[in-house]
Amino acid sequence: MPHLSEAVGHQSPDKPVGWNTRDLLLYAVGIGAKRDDLSLAFELDRKWAPFPTYPVVLGIKGDGQDVNLFADVVKPRGTPPPGLPQFDPNRVVHGSQSIEILKPLPRESGAGWKLTGRIVGVHENRSGIIVERESTLVDKEGVAYARLFSSEFNLGAKTTGEKFSKVIASQPKGKPIPKDRKPDYVTEDKITPEQAILYRLSGDYNPLHIDSRIGQAAGFGGVILHGLCTFGFVARSIVTAVGNNDPNSLVYYGVKFTSPVKPGDSIQTSIWEVGPGPNGTTELAFETKNLTTGKVVLGSGVAYVRKQQGAKL
Repeated sequence: MPHLSEAVGHQSPDKPVGWNTRDLLLYAVGIGAKRDDLSLAFELDRKWAPFPTYPVVLGIKGDGQDVNLFADVVKPRGTPPPGLPQFDPNRVVHGSQSIEILKPLPRESGAGWKLTGRIVGVHENRSGIIVERESTLVDKEGVAYARLFSSEFNLGAKTTGEKFSKVIASQPKGKPIPKDRKPDYVTEDKITPEQAILYRLSGDYNPLHIDSRIGQAAGFGGVILHGLCTFGFVARSIVTAVGNNDPNSLVYYGVKFTSPVKPGDSIQTSIWEVGPGPNGTTELAFETKNLTTGKVVLGSGVAYVRKQQGAKL
């Protein structure tokens, strides 16, 4: 009988991906770029560059340029991983996400780009099964531009029901938030009531984020914001506060998702400098709270940023 351990290392089929400059601009606005954030939202600005967390949308967007049917996009592709049970897609929670930027993105991908992927960790506990995945964005020559790690928590899923854990690769772990001093930076964002219907145009057309009836049925009390939209909002706020609005200042960024955000909510991110990071960066620890509900929405935050003159304390 197949065992969970057999899933670890399983390669998923390569996924063709692509984008153009308009996609990058739409993403920047989708994660809350303001009218004066020209280095993020105006392609003719001399400091403009693609926002570095953009690759997180490609796993769902693929290489298409039109609306997709979410149910079709999330169907498993290729040979099912050995050892894993069949998961209920309605009981899957995005647990964590990180991205390491290896090379700045070009304005347009052109043909031949793809995401390669593999399962790098599986854990079972009493509450369900956690699957960790690694994806790498590569161009047509095989040059890597970004490495992404994510985890999904499959609530209620079981094999033997016994505790199990196996990992062959993982993202950098951040330092804990200092308890003895105030944050070095604090940012706030108001999520507009229309933010989810704007962000979905980057490729994630899950109806949970636009149809309140689905959100009600799922127990969220209505529409919730895409987790990766909140992810992008906070990355943008860190680039603004610490990187002086230079998109290329962000080298690595990772979080755990702990609670949803609704359109119309306000969020606050507290950021601490916790030492030098690799290759001349500054390591940051951060946490994002929903000021509307009082709950932490992004926890265990870690980022490596090339700190820029003019950073906003």
